[in-house]
Amino acid sequence: MAIAKVLMALTIVSASLSADPVGAQVQHLVGGDRGWDPLNNFASWSASRVFRVGDKIWFSYSAAHGEIVELKTKEEYKSCNVSNPIRMYTDGINSVPLDGEGIRYFASSNTESCKNGLKLHVEVQPQGTLDKQKVHSSDGSALAAAGPTPSDSTHLIASFVLLVAGLGLCFMSI
Repeated sequence: MAIAKVLMALTIVSASLSADPVGAQVQHLVGGDRGWDPLNNFASWSASRVFRVGDKIWFSYSAAHGEIVELKTKEEYKSCNVSNPIRMYTDGINSVPLDGEGIRYFASSNTESCKNGLKLHVEVQPQGTLDKQKVHSSDGSALAAAGPTPSDSTHLIASFVLLVAGLGLCFMSI
């Protein structure tokens, strides 16, 4: 069942990437091929991506890990206080448009799963700015450094890779 949801999410993401003009928006499948899985390291996953206004993040998850809630504050996120979410996502596959700048907080509605790391925060940057890449210093703190903006061909290649991966997974499950 979880593989079917990931396949569906990959198909949707691939279709939306190829339907839009190249570079217009990026579709981020949270957790990659594994989706919303407690074995994923979401801090590492999100640190390797740039989220911009107009992008979308996709959650693919099973009810066993709880639904996904969006939290308002960093304090709620850190303490896994999921009692007062600003939004709930309950469909098993959800697309979340990143329609404004700032930090957004997502977590499992299951407090224990959240405390075990099933949570994600994303920093949404404005369109057209240089990418912020995180550089870790020797004391473990993260510093932001400007880097090059990915070219249109990078987005096209990523779209193609997602499409091939989705098709490969489909044929493997037949």
